Amino acid sequence: MNKMPPAVLGLLTANAVVFVVGLLLPDVGDRIIMAGALWFPSNEYFGVWQMVSYMFLHGGMGHIFFNMLALVSFGKILESQWGAARFLVFYFLCGVGAALIQTGINWYEFQGLHDRLVAEGMTPSVISELLSSERYLPTKPASLEMLKIYASPMLGASGAIYGVLVAFGLLYPNAKLSLMFVPVPVAAKYFIPVILLLDLFSGVTGFSLIGGNIAHYAHLGGAAIGFLLMLLWRKRSRVATFGRD
Repeated sequence: MNKMPPAVLGLLTANAVVFVVGLLLPDVGDRIIMAGALWFPSNEYFGVWQMVSYMFLHGGMGHIFFNMLALVSFGKILESQWGAARFLVFYFLCGVGAALIQTGINWYEFQGLHDRLVAEGMTPSVISELLSSERYLPTKPASLEMLKIYASPMLGASGAIYGVLVAFGLLYPNAKLSLMFVPVPVAAKYFIPVILLLDLFSGVTGFSLIGGNIAHYAHLGGAAIGFLLMLLWRKRSRVATFGRD
């Protein structure tokens, strides 16, 4: 169990290499972000591949450290139980699912803001011009909110990591986990729902205990996909076992 399994090691290495390249070569790092982060679909920088590539990009030392710590802590246990292929399928499905759900939420909010600006007298062409030039009107708060969605790409492995965390909690519900600011270890079956509720609260209210610019719905999306995959795999396992009997 102490040996790092190959899939987790590969993901850890890939994330670390991309992050270090960005630190040592800022110009290259900027180009990687432009090409690999997940942009809003109507943004000129958007590409379908970003549904996967965004998982290998991080916005700072703290961001990558905690994601990779969780990957190693929980991912190696899952990979040791499932094998590398199944773990990678699970990891990437959770990450892509998180991207799709966050993009869907963004699109819904974006359209609502667009309709509000049109109702306030702005034409769609003026709105598009503002977005393409990354400007907003101080007298139109909705234009700033639209710009944040349009021009702020998503990056990080957190969506996939939340799926891994949920899978770990379902397999090991009584395992004791700790938060940095909570000195008493808490069982995974309590710890993980609390974390998800905090993300839901932050996503709905906009108030976050851990800072801004966090894709809370991507976290929840990755967790939801992980939960559904675990239900599906458990059902298939029961069917297979029943068939052998």
